[in-house]
Amino acid sequence: METIRLEFQPNIKAKILELLSSFSSDELKIVQEDLDFDENKKKIAKAYAKLKSGTEKMYSIDEVDAILDKTFSEYDS
Repeated sequence: METIRLEFQPNIKAKILELLSSFSSDELKIVQEDLDFDENKKKIAKAYAKLKSGTEKMYSIDEVDAILDKTFSEYDS
């Protein structure tokens, strides 16, 4: 299956749903919109811009492992 995202004026929602209801559940599935989609999209765009500009600090797997080991050892009792 493929997925598309539609943006429409609220006054045509009933017409769109009426049209979509003419398809079987095998042909079409209506997926609930992620309420945080726009916020998440902005966060990802900002993180990508930092990464692309070189201002974001990158860590290797070994560096992350060492940081986590150090952090966990501080809380071991």
